[in-house]
Amino acid sequence: MATRAFFVYILASPSRVLYVGVTGNLLKRLAEHRAGIKSGFASRHGTSRLVYFEITSDPLVAIAREKQLKGWKRIRKLALIEAVNPEFKELSP
Repeated sequence: MATRAFFVYILASPSRVLYVGVTGNLLKRLAEHRAGIKSGFASRHGTSRLVYFEITSDPLVAIAREKQLKGWKRIRKLALIEAVNPEFKELSP
């Protein structure tokens, strides 16, 4: 049986507005964000560039981490991103 992957991710707009989410299929979810399939924060603010993500095999861990990151102040989220992606480059293929 294959292990399932769950992703906690952060998207950024060109002006660095941040969006934190969780999904079981990162590529599909990114495509949905970019196509504006669901109206909401991400589509309103143009957050479509993947700048950070984490992977886990446990959905409960992924959901807890998403909630944790959403509770952080912006400066702490920026520090997390900049530690691994200082130039805010697009990380998706």
